[in-house]
Amino acid sequence: MDFRELNYVLAIAKYQNITRAANVLFVGQPTLSKFLSGLEKDLGLRLFNRLGRKYVPTYAGLRYIEKAEQILLLKEDLDTEMRDILRHDEGVLNVAFASMRCSVLLPRVLPQFERFHPNIKVNIQEGNSTENDQRLLSGETDVAFYTQTDTHEQIDYHPLSEEQLLICTCHAHPIRAKAQIIPGETYPCLSLSYLAGERVLLMHPTQRTRQIVDHLLDSAGITLENTLCISSMSAIIGLVSAGYGISLLLDSHLMHSPEFASLDCYSIDSPQSSCRFVAATRKGSYVSASARDFIELVRNSL
Repeated sequence: MDFRELNYVLAIAKYQNITRAANVLFVGQPTLSKFLSGLEKDLGLRLFNRLGRKYVPTYAGLRYIEKAEQILLLKEDLDTEMRDILRHDEGVLNVAFASMRCSVLLPRVLPQFERFHPNIKVNIQEGNSTENDQRLLSGETDVAFYTQTDTHEQIDYHPLSEEQLLICTCHAHPIRAKAQIIPGETYPCLSLSYLAGERVLLMHPTQRTRQIVDHLLDSAGITLENTLCISSMSAIIGLVSAGYGISLLLDSHLMHSPEFASLDCYSIDSPQSSCRFVAATRKGSYVSASARDFIELVRNSL
């Protein structure tokens, strides 16, 4: 099979313009136009409708594109597995993190990984967990690390650690009088109902921590009236420490913050306040030796 043919069609579909696709593919525009005409003639089907300079996939084109993407992902898996078998230990590893994790995990993991795999180039991709799921499914990412809130039928999840959602306040906040001390537990326990009337600092709705919080509040039937949305974890922790409001944050984020000692933290009286930090890979894809090692290094750094 000529895999170049598949890449040509995918490029035309992505850019919907022959000239732009040809530039990205480093071929001449006449060459790409001639290729597409020849392919459609051989198939006896039109893959794209021409709307001026815009190329829009037909139904046949959409089916071709879908299968071409699957074939190229299979080829990538095969190439990776063959490299592992040959023990060349060369190549590229694409790793995705939620942005807040990078500052904590990468300094611990990357130097060690380079010692084990000096010939593997690591590309780091940052984004929220929904974006990183899309990178996994498209084949852009080999492994993504994030807090799991739900499941996707095309993704495999490899548990790395358990995380706990905590209610966080400044020292001596009046809410502490409502906390219950439970023998053997690390933190005093608070009911979510005590958040009513408080200013609560929340993360952005696209961030997994916020999604966990929203699900927990919905399950408990609690609506917060006074909230402030901030995507920066450090900003939230700083504001909570200064007494500007309270927040709900994962213990794994807090423990690496220099301001952690300035907070009072409380567990929540709900089993849904616990979640998993996972390594995610595309279901059925081959996980390379270097990717497996990277996952273990992350696990050991937690």
